[in-house]
Amino acid sequence: QVQLVESGGGLVQPGGSLRLSCTASGLRLDNYAIGWFRQAPGKGREGVSCINSADRRTYYEDSVKGRFTISRDYVKGTVYLQMNSLKADDTALYYCARGGGGWCPSLNNQADFRSWGQGTQVTVSA
Repeated sequence: QVQLVESGGGLVQPGGSLRLSCTASGLRLDNYAIGWFRQAPGKGREGVSCINSADRRTYYEDSVKGRFTISRDYVKGTVYLQMNSLKADDTALYYCARGGGGWCPSLNNQADFRSWGQGTQVTVSA
């Protein structure tokens, strides 16, 4: 069963930056929309961002707009989430998942995403 793999998490001070990566073995991500999600301690998982396959159109949850940027590298088969101006509220386990096709499902419809990774921890603390 194909599973995506996240990397790039870590401990960063408020105002700092991190870049997360999402890759997969046995599957080319090029043909799929890829979404990023996060789950903070004691909270439910929420959608953060998504990028289409064909036109690279991007979508963001309101609290990260202007701070996070999702992108994809078709050569490397990798999707990135660049996170700037990080806040303590961004602390969470971050996951990537793929849509069923090339267009992003609504970030509120997590059931439309599959091949979830194990997550990478992002901690924002002084």
